[in-house]
Amino acid sequence: MKRLAGTAVALGLLGLATAFVLWILPAEEFIFTPGSPKPLADKVEVEGGRPTAGGSVYYVDVLVRRTSRLEDLLPFLRPEGSTVVPEQAVLPPGTSEQERDRETAAQMERSELVASAVALRELGYDVQATPRGAVVIDVALDVPAAAKIEPGDVVVGVDGVPVRNPGELRREIGRRRPGDDVELTVQRDGEAVSVVVPTVANPADHARPIVGISVDLEADIELPLEIEIDLGSVGGPSAGLPFALEIARMLGRNVTKGCDIAATGELALDGSVLTVGGLKQKTIGARRTGVDVFLVPVGQNAEDAQANAEGMEIVPVESFQQALQLLTTSSRMC
Repeated sequence: MKRLAGTAVALGLLGLATAFVLWILPAEEFIFTPGSPKPLADKVEVEGGRPTAGGSVYYVDVLVRRTSRLEDLLPFLRPEGSTVVPEQAVLPPGTSEQERDRETAAQMERSELVASAVALRELGYDVQATPRGAVVIDVALDVPAAAKIEPGDVVVGVDGVPVRNPGELRREIGRRRPGDDVELTVQRDGEAVSVVVPTVANPADHARPIVGISVDLEADIELPLEIEIDLGSVGGPSAGLPFALEIARMLGRNVTKGCDIAATGELALDGSVLTVGGLKQKTIGARRTGVDVFLVPVGQNAEDAQANAEGMEIVPVESFQQALQLLTTSSRMC
């Protein structure tokens, strides 16, 4: 009897040890889980800024990690509201996790600068922006360029012709025919790199060539005020909209009206709000935190947010200018 009891204990300990190993052993897939939205009041400093009283602007994030082997075997152990995605959706082929971390840190740095420029310009300040190319925001996964172009690359030439902005880039690529190769000169990590990529047909206009990248204006920006933004280890570009709203709040615009406002969306230099990822998790996080209103990019992002809002007010916006007008001119929102 004692031997049987000892065997049962040994088997139990072995089972626990196996479960522990499977829990800490990472799998190949990644999992997105809801983060905890946080107010920006102590993370954004603006020279001469005095925030309006009452309410807060929140940024929202998504926690990204590899799934564990145990979560793969027992999916019910995954956190509520999580989504599992294939490795290539987070790490394109040939990209290490360290490279991804550096990329998201660079995206955050640019997001802070662009948000500052957009907010100050809309508030009437003189912001100097000298164009120097077209920065790659995203690359479609199903085009040849995906293997050669990276987010953060700055395109400065097409077949030897200098380009200073997205319009000039589109013009030069438009001179080709779908299927033609183009040589793009890009600035990457401080060095000029030549990349030859085939064009493909635009799905909306088969006669028009594209390379399958989303771009924004890259410029040397000079701000008239000192602005400091620090989110610690949080990376990525999706906090641009809440950054800009908090800067406006710090400079006297009543964007909260006593409410707690969460927002997500990458900002382009013209103020456009660009699509971001993880809206399911961001919406769940905002809802759990109890914010009153959640501003999100229009389109699929807004649809994903509505599907997970459970009564929380979702406000789709196309631009920072629209968001600022909606918040400052509407009646009390909570």
